[in-house]
This record gives sequence, C-alpha cells and structure tokens, in this order.
Amino acid sequence: MQAVILAAGEGKRVRPLTWSRPKAMIPVANRPIIAYTIDALEANGIRDIIVVVGYRREQVTRFLNQLDLPIEVVVQDRQLGTAHALRQAEKQISGDFLLLPGDNYIDAQSIAKIKDARNAVLIKEHPSPSNFGVVTVREGQVDSIEEKPEHALSFLVSTGIYALTTDFFRYIRGNDITEAVAAMIAEGGSLQAITADDWQDAIYPWDLIRLNQRLLKHLPAAREGSASRHATIHGPVRIGKCTTIGPNTVITGPVIIGDNCTIGPNCCILPNTSIGSRVTIEPLCVLGNSIIMDDTAIASHSRVVDAVIGERCGLADHTSVGTANGILEIEGAPVRSRFGAILGDNVACGPFSQLRNCIIGNNATLEGDRNVSSCVIPDGTLVI
Repeated sequence: MQAVILAAGEGKRVRPLTWSRPKAMIPVANRPIIAYTIDALEANGIRDIIVVVGYRREQVTRFLNQLDLPIEVVVQDRQLGTAHALRQAEKQISGDFLLLPGDNYIDAQSIAKIKDARNAVLIKEHPSPSNFGVVTVREGQVDSIEEKPEHALSFLVSTGIYALTTDFFRYIRGNDITEAVAAMIAEGGSLQAITADDWQDAIYPWDLIRLNQRLLKHLPAAREGSASRHATIHGPVRIGKCTTIGPNTVITGPVIIGDNCTIGPNCCILPNTSIGSRVTIEPLCVLGNSIIMDDTAIASHSRVVDAVIGERCGLADHTSVGTANGILEIEGAPVRSRFGAILGDNVACGPFSQLRNCIIGNNATLEGDRNVSSCVIPDGTLVI
C-alpha cells in the first residue's frame, strides 16, 4: 500500500502564519502538522509514502529528510489544485493508494478503517460544513459531494482522505479532487463512506489552538532541561534540552517546552501551552492555552492566553493578550471568532499593549500602550 500526502498548498485562510511556511509545516505541540499524518501511516505499517510539495517546498523537504522513512518527494511547481497536485505523483503510484492532506490531523485508528478499502473516503460531521466538500450518503455509499456550498444540506463532510485505485486518474479532468470524485460517482462508480474517529482541520488560524489542545492530550512527561527545586510542576510536562525553569514558577500540564528556553522566575504556565525552542519568558508572566513559536521573547508582567505567537516575536513588558468574541474578515468573508491574538513572525509589541481577538501580520510593530481589538492588521504595519 502506498500513500500520497498533498503538502503543496499555502493555506491562505491561516495567514499570516503561512507567510514563511506552508500550512503543513505549522508547528502544533512543537511538531509540524504533517508529522502527525506520517505517524498515523507508519502506525499502520504504511512506509511507501509520496509527498507532493510546492509552496515553500524547501521547508517540507528539509523536514522529510530528517525522518527515517523512504519518503519520495514530488514537486508541484504551480499550486493549481489538489487533483493537479495528485497528477504530479501519478508516475510514482503503482497500485491502490491512500490520498491524504498534509495539513490536517488524522488518527491511526481512522487510517486502519480505510486502508484496506477500495474507493472509499473518510467522512466526519463538522459544525461548519460549508468550508469543506459536503457529502450525502445513501446505504453506506457517497451519493453526492459538493465543494464548499453556500448552503450545506448536510453536516457530513469529506476529510479529504481517500482510498483509491489507479483507475481514479481517468476521472481527473480539472484541478480539484472533489470534481474528479463527483465525475466518478456520476459515471456509475462507487465510493464507500467510512466515518473517521478523530480528524481535525485548522480552517482559520485560531483553530490551531484547539488542535494544540488535542495533540497535547496524551503528552508523555519528560524532563531533559533543569527546573529549580522551588519550581512546581504538575501533570504531563515535557521540558527540552538546556531549558531552565526559574524558582517559584508553576507549570500545570499538559505543557511542552522546547530546547534552550529560559522561563521565570515567578511565572505561571497554564495547561494546553506549547512553547518552542530558544524562547524567553521573563518573570511574573502568565501563559495559557497558546502556541509560542521559536525564538520569541515575552517580557515581564505579561499575560498571554488563547493565542498563537509566531517566530521571533517580541512582546514588551505588561503586554496583555485576552480572549474576546468578534467578527473578522478572512479572505473577503466575515467570520465569527473567539480567541486572544494571532501574531505572525517578527511582530514587536510595545509595553502595555492590549490585544483582543485580533490578527497581526508579519513584521508589524505596535508602539506602546496600544489597544487592538477585533481587527486584522496587515503585514509590515506600524501602529502608533
């Protein structure tokens, strides 16, 4: 059995986090999303894997080269669609295969359900079906599939994970997989509907916070760094190499902390927090339910909750990031949201900044004492 992972897309709705990386390489629980897809395949004995890369392909290729798996990389030079991406791997496919998106989470149990099927798709109910291919099912077979309808007739959606035969290629006439699947069904082909156990997609950047919660759920504790004997650590907490935890710091798991970090003293790290490598958290800070990427510094007396903070960001002292409801414009459409803040890479926030339900683009600078709420700030903006 072969598997084809599509990891060529940017993930425009997850901007600004995909400015410097494809969506499949966004770190969640300190690992790229695509790593969990590969884990699920390997757990099912599937090691013949083809990955289609495109946008920022050097990052995906570099990561794959570090793995102890014979992964073949195929390039999609122009990101024209999922079916076009699959076409790039056609010559490497020798028989029945699994097709998977590289920027979704899927568990090994779901792969076990579909891996021995021929012409099948994993489906799952989703509260926002219009963001996906919506399927209707009759007697266990997919009756129809419609990509991102304005008014969905069902909450059942395609996960984008298929078990297919090489005959499927004759139905590809456009650039999207959904169109090819619809053509196959219209011409009398069958497609079995199999319900996934655990599948999650980060449609918008704040969805990564929920995905992070899920992936930290079964985090095994490990301590390679050092913690002061006056620090308090509860629950599953993983501390990376050469990381130091200062005195009177309290960490409540699940929490993962990367290598070469400095945290505290007198900090509080709340559950469901992922901290990358070379991160500095100064004294008297509170962090919770957030993703903090590599090389970021958070100055003293700051509070960051329900946030995704990109690489190399600098949050000055007394920065406050808190949860709020709002409506944001994403790719030209209004979307209801509830989170603290999403910061791209290289964002600088001055002292006493307050961030609520906002997205701040890459290389943006906020001068001190700014209150930013329910808005999207473009890349490179100076807020004075």
